[in-house]
Amino acid sequence: MDLAAAGVDALRAAIAPATAAYALAALGLNLQFGYAGLLNLGHAGFMAVGAYGLATTVAVFGGGFWLGVAVGLAAAAAFGLLLGMPTVRLRADYLAITTIAASEILRFVLRSGWAQPWTGGVYGLQRFAEEFYALNPFATSNNYAIGPVVVDARTLWLMVVGWALVAAAAVLLVLLLRSPWGRVLSSVRQDEDLARSLGKNVFAYKLQALVIGGVLGGVAGILLAVDQQNVNPDNYGSVVTFFVYTIVILGGAGRAMAPVTGAVVFWLVISATDSVLRQAVDSGTVSWSWFGPQQVGVARFVLVGLALMLIVVFRPQGLFTWRRRVRT
Repeated sequence: MDLAAAGVDALRAAIAPATAAYALAALGLNLQFGYAGLLNLGHAGFMAVGAYGLATTVAVFGGGFWLGVAVGLAAAAAFGLLLGMPTVRLRADYLAITTIAASEILRFVLRSGWAQPWTGGVYGLQRFAEEFYALNPFATSNNYAIGPVVVDARTLWLMVVGWALVAAAAVLLVLLLRSPWGRVLSSVRQDEDLARSLGKNVFAYKLQALVIGGVLGGVAGILLAVDQQNVNPDNYGSVVTFFVYTIVILGGAGRAMAPVTGAVVFWLVISATDSVLRQAVDSGTVSWSWFGPQQVGVARFVLVGLALMLIVVFRPQGLFTWRRRVRT
């Protein structure tokens, strides 16, 4: 097996635009779950709303790319308000059921036949980011090396923008969580009744956290859509939310910068496991009759799931506990 090639594949996945998108989504979920205590299992819905806000504006109504981005962010904020107004007062388990149901309802609406003129139905929408790629400052005829990883100009441009958005979102969240608003939010997470007894509007703080985290999820959905040049309802199923929760748990919930590290580690491990297993099958190192290329995709998630179980049991605070938690 070529472990060096597996390492390059893993590094490519760790710095890819999709990883930046998941880091943004995890930052938003960490604000909701790690700081506000909101067990939101419908985070993929925010990503879908942001992506479809962009795609529908451009591909269906002929609007500009930046107008589509604004529509996507506004739609994510509106979805947060509509979802949060009747639900943030619910107990954690009821909130989880409600949010995952809302996300799945949204997905089925997006793929329905009557919505097809606006959403593309089960086929989705394609090619709506040409205006963004037209701004690419890198020569499109060249490839670029980032250490051992070689990428084309299109990917490099999106990587620069994606990771710049991650850095900006992380810094803004740190500043926000160190503000009086962030300290109140932390007190709500620790003891709602105490915060309420001190005159704080717990409902308002939770709703604000849900909306802000949802907007970050919308940004993540837009970034994924631009990367793929495609939006499809089935790309925003519950498994996406579970991936984002895995990233938050890996990094450590309630730690401002940990979701970024968690996203990098998650996709690095997924890609490395996939590459090693495929090489083992192709080279005959693994010659079990029941295990072939078709099983590799499932096996990598089984192994990562087992690793996550061990982390939850032995390090429930996350892998990166030496990182100082934001003072609140």
